[in-house]
Amino acid sequence: MARLLVQRRLEAFQRNPLSVRNAMAVIVAATLASVVVGGTLMTVFDPEEFPDLGTGMWWALQTVTTVGYGDVTPEHPVGRLVGALFLLEAISFVTIVTAVITSSFVERARQQRIADSQTTDAVGIEQLTAQLSEINSRLERIQQTLGHGE
Repeated sequence: MARLLVQRRLEAFQRNPLSVRNAMAVIVAATLASVVVGGTLMTVFDPEEFPDLGTGMWWALQTVTTVGYGDVTPEHPVGRLVGALFLLEAISFVTIVTAVITSSFVERARQQRIADSQTTDAVGIEQLTAQLSEINSRLERIQQTLGHGE
């Protein structure tokens, strides 16, 4: 379910024009999804130290944001194993989402540069065509003048 939320956000981000606001929404959704999953896992697998979802989610939020206040930490081996797996997964997940967003911004900038370059080229070609037409007109007038002088 959490992955579906992030997937929907990513798809909407790719459909809509790129904006910092849309990018932030996707990153927040990815982080929130990771916090909910991590908090739930810790509550299920280490209920002694994480007796409620709130405590589990608080730990997951500290972990995924790498703040790590240390006020809630897993001490049992199962909790540490789940914590380690969650840490690796959540940081990787949020990093990948951020990389996808960054590459979207870079691609958009690249496409804009290409479009700008093509516009500049088209304007340059129009100017050259106009100049050549003017030169051609002058040459024709010169030829007519020279032809009349014979």
